[in-house]
Amino acid sequence: MIGFSVQDYTAKASEAYQCGDSVGALAVLAQALKTYPKEPSLWHHTGGLMLQSGNGEGASEHFGQAFALAPAEFDFAIDQAIALTTLEKYHDALRILAGIEKKARRHAHYWSTRANAARGAGDRDNAARWYNRALSIEPTRPKALQGRASVALERGEPDAVKRFEKALTVQSDPQLWLGKAQALDVEGRSAEARDIAEGLVKQFPHWIEGLKFLAQLNLGEGVESFDAPFHMAAERLPDDPNIPREHCRQLGALGVAEEAADIAAKARKRFPDDPYFAMLEAMQAGIAGQDARAEAIWATLEYDHATRHSLEATHWVRQKDFSRADNVLNKAFALQPWNIDAWALRDIIWRKTADARHDWLHGQDGLVQFLPLHNADRVLPKAMKVLNKIHDTSHHPLGQSLRKGGTQTRARLFDRYEPELKALHKAILATLETYRNALPPADETHPLLRHRDADWRLFGSWSVRFLKGTAHHAPHLHPEGLLSSACYLILPDDLGAGGNLKEGWLELGQASPDMRLDLPSLHELKPQVGHLALFPSTLYHGTRPFNIGKRMTVAFDVQVP
Repeated sequence: MIGFSVQDYTAKASEAYQCGDSVGALAVLAQALKTYPKEPSLWHHTGGLMLQSGNGEGASEHFGQAFALAPAEFDFAIDQAIALTTLEKYHDALRILAGIEKKARRHAHYWSTRANAARGAGDRDNAARWYNRALSIEPTRPKALQGRASVALERGEPDAVKRFEKALTVQSDPQLWLGKAQALDVEGRSAEARDIAEGLVKQFPHWIEGLKFLAQLNLGEGVESFDAPFHMAAERLPDDPNIPREHCRQLGALGVAEEAADIAAKARKRFPDDPYFAMLEAMQAGIAGQDARAEAIWATLEYDHATRHSLEATHWVRQKDFSRADNVLNKAFALQPWNIDAWALRDIIWRKTADARHDWLHGQDGLVQFLPLHNADRVLPKAMKVLNKIHDTSHHPLGQSLRKGGTQTRARLFDRYEPELKALHKAILATLETYRNALPPADETHPLLRHRDADWRLFGSWSVRFLKGTAHHAPHLHPEGLLSSACYLILPDDLGAGGNLKEGWLELGQASPDMRLDLPSLHELKPQVGHLALFPSTLYHGTRPFNIGKRMTVAFDVQVP
């Protein structure tokens, strides 16, 4: 390519890419960069093709080099932030965007990109503010309209429906229609939400989010065959493995293990080269008590994945073969050394075999604490009024641990806009510091204490409310957390009356019932209004059933950024 100009290289690369040869296009540009290494447009063009080809890492590096060579071109930095956002490196994207604010602040696409990164980072307040800035400059910018409507839904803003409707006047996008349906459901307009959801599922039977939402509506309305959307979608698209995969997962999360195993078995026949379905069938068959069926699958399944090894180890725990379970579990740790499910199972094995390492993992003083919520007297009364209103339009959540009724708030509770909930969030963060200060010293080999002195953030946050009638949480884990919680806002005045003195108590360390182990709880905590239970996410936890009065809690998981 002797004598090629920058324009010649760019034209040749574009021609190759338009013909579907992305590898050839990038090879042309790589040669161009050897010839013109200080030409920012070439770095930028290469980054653009890499981003379109799914190489976000390479795109980010090339956009960054383009901006370094031409710092006046702030669009290069914006594109780098977009690439970082695709990699979920939201804080890196925000750092870059903050550095060009003076140059780019009059441009809508700058604020829209910054808002999108903030939303990904979990900062919904700034996301709303920056989407507003984008729309004040360009009122019909599609991405800003869609992003702002989505943030309104996530923050529980009362005008979410109107925002989705406005966005839909600019573009008719399935995600916008789903957002509108979800916002309608929040307002209690379930019939309108159902009309939209059914239309989406009919038009896009492969779309998992649409199927999940329609199933959630069914579940909330007490429809017996709540999972009918998954069955119908599988009939229409029998070659799509994602439909039975999600169907099985949702059934399993609701405790319908035998049916989930059968769904996985049918999918396993349709997709014999996909080991995931064999793993799902074995897992759900074991939960359903069909041990021989599960063991036959584990004996032949060639699938080297941490989850697969954890699940097989669980099978051997059910068979009381703890040595074999531990050997299999070692394979999971080799692949994912900090897997929460694996650590929880290892502790159960250690307890059943009287291994002293259990005391190190869960027995150290300070790992489990029951603390008064900071500033509870001022914070809780106002927060409870807001939460009761939210629960009035909430349903039983699809795929959660609630049993025998109850409602759970949507999305992340502390993303919401209400100042009463922001005050509760602040009080919880203050209480977390009290917990941290009483922990044992940092320990790089411990799944929680290795992060003892790190920055902590609340990852998930939600509220659960039970009304009169039998209710409980089945023993479960929060595998995405580092530290888990239960904050008590409302409890029945006569909890424990009638001789059931531990009614509604929080139990920690009791294995899930499907393990069929005679293993008592490690801790039994009596609920108290205005108090917060904090414990490692590697501990199974659940609540004893209770039969009277109202009970409302707030829970969250802690992660490190």
